[in-house]
Order: sequence, then structure tokens, then C-alpha cells
Amino acid sequence: MRIRPIARGDLDGLQVLAQQAGVGFTSLPDNREFLASKIELAVSAFEQRTPSNDRLYFFVLEDDASGELAGCCAIEGEIGHEVPFYHYRLGTLAHSSVQLDLHRTIDTLFLSSDHTGDAEVCSLFLRPEFRGEAHRHLRNGALLSKARWLFIAQFRDQFPGKVLAEMRGMFDDNNRSPFWESLGKHFFPMDFDEADRLTGLGQKSFIGELMPKFPIYTTFMSEQARACIGQVHRDTRPALEMLKKEGLRWEGFIDIFDGGPTVEAYIDDVRAVRHSHCYNVKVSATAGEESVSRWLAATTDMQDFSACWIGRAPQDDVITLNEEEAQRLGVASGDCLRLLET
Repeated sequence: MRIRPIARGDLDGLQVLAQQAGVGFTSLPDNREFLASKIELAVSAFEQRTPSNDRLYFFVLEDDASGELAGCCAIEGEIGHEVPFYHYRLGTLAHSSVQLDLHRTIDTLFLSSDHTGDAEVCSLFLRPEFRGEAHRHLRNGALLSKARWLFIAQFRDQFPGKVLAEMRGMFDDNNRSPFWESLGKHFFPMDFDEADRLTGLGQKSFIGELMPKFPIYTTFMSEQARACIGQVHRDTRPALEMLKKEGLRWEGFIDIFDGGPTVEAYIDDVRAVRHSHCYNVKVSATAGEESVSRWLAATTDMQDFSACWIGRAPQDDVITLNEEEAQRLGVASGDCLRLLET
């Protein structure tokens, strides 16, 4: 399995991923025309034909034996410039009565666009059949998540100071969002799926136009909705745990539709960015067979970026690859690789 930039020939495979991602996966709507435009944006970004603050770096996880797409992930260079990027910020208001000697604090939600200009890691999805322990699929999710940090580390000057990730919120057994049912549907004349679809297509101006500008007291929401604040969808928990291990933390921002948490960090504090380093490549026909490894390798060219697990650790400043690994990554002796010990 390897990570590579998405290409124009991946449209059919990307649509399969979008169809399997399901409700609440805002950045990957099942809309062929939109997905095709997303591919064009990504191709332009990797070719550096668009400004760095307006780039979408979109990657796919590919089985290099069959060419099948197993998953995807992406990085937004900066968010919120052309289209506002809204969140709710969880806050607290204090009320007191001196006469009655009463004091109470109440949780509130403020409409916010505080993350304007930050980078975003997004669109991480792994097809169900590529999850779990069979055929080492347990590591596919880690490959999708961590390869993005190696890309950011390699091209650090192309990114701002902070990075965030939006996590999909909780849904009930009927695939409905209690948070939306208690809040969003009262302000938007549409159902969740339609609001989610419009947001995924980049049509976000209606959020600021229709949502109240004043703080929302969470006490007016249902108990089920309040329980969703800052909680993630069951399928999103592994992704959240990987982000937390990299140092991203929840600072009180949530999605305006489903209440899922937004986690964030300064890029230079992210573990994989701090601990990844470049090594010289040596290709050897006598190198051992690939085994399950804790080392992740990524190339250093933006347009031909590629990442995969490798079967051994570096020695001094040299990483020895067998011929299969070198072919998978598209490198030869004398090239450089960025490595991360996971």
C-alpha cells in the first residue's frame, strides 16, 4: 500500500470512496462534477500552479498491485479566505444575584470564524474492507493519517503556523444527528443531508446568513444534543486518537451542524513534524524482505510525492531499501527520503 497524489484518472475510484463515506462526511460528497473539480484543484496544487494559501493537497491510498483505491486524505493550505469557515465556540456565561445570593454558570455557543488562515488536515477516509487486522490493514489508517505530516514537514514553508482537523460528530442508530435536530433545523429550512451537501459543495455563505449572531444557551437544547457536544462518530474515534497522539487537542470549537470537535495544534509542535528527518537512499538487491515496520518513508518531491511503510530502520544517515520498496516509492540510490519512526 502506498500514498500518492490524486490523479485525473482516479475519478471513478474517488466516487466509490464518496459513496461509502456516508452522511456527515462533508468534504467528500457523492457528486461526480464536484469530485472532478476537486481533482483538478489538487493537480494544480501539486504542480504549484496556485498560491500556497489556496492549495488543496489531496492524496489517495492505493494498492499498488491492483491499482485499487483503499482510502483518501487531504490538506487544505489555508482555510476561510474566500468562503468563511464557521465553528461554534463553547463558552460560559456567569449569572448571579447578590440579593438572593445565587450564582450560576451556563454553557453557551458562539458563532465563530476564529480559524481563518489556519491549515486543515481533512477528508481522511478508509474503506471498511481495508480496516482491521487482516493483511496488516490495521496500519492503513495510520499511513493515511501520518503521511500528511511528512508532507507538511517536507514543505513547511508552504503552510501557516497552526493546523486543525474537524471530526465527524455523533449520530444515533437511525443515522440522525441529535445536535442538528435540537439546534440547526430550527434555523435552516432544509434537512441535515441537504445542509451537509451544500457545505460539502463549498456553498457556506448561508450559514452566516441564517444562524443567530447572539450566544446560544445550551440549556435550551435537548439532553441528547448536549451530550453530542465535542463527541465524535464511532467510525471517527481511531482517527481522533491518532491526531491526539500527534499533539492535536480540543480547545472548545465544534462543528455547527453535528457538534463534533475540532482539534488543533501549532504545526511545529506536531510530533511527526518535529521528529521526522531526511536520509540518503541506498537500494540493495540483498536487503531483507519487507516486514511489518514502525518506520514510515516519504519522498521529497511535491508533484511525485509518495509514502509507504518500509521494512527496516536507517543506519546513521542512510536508509537501505530493497528493490520492491524503491520501486513503490519511485526512488533510486542517492535520492533522499523523509522518515518517521512511529
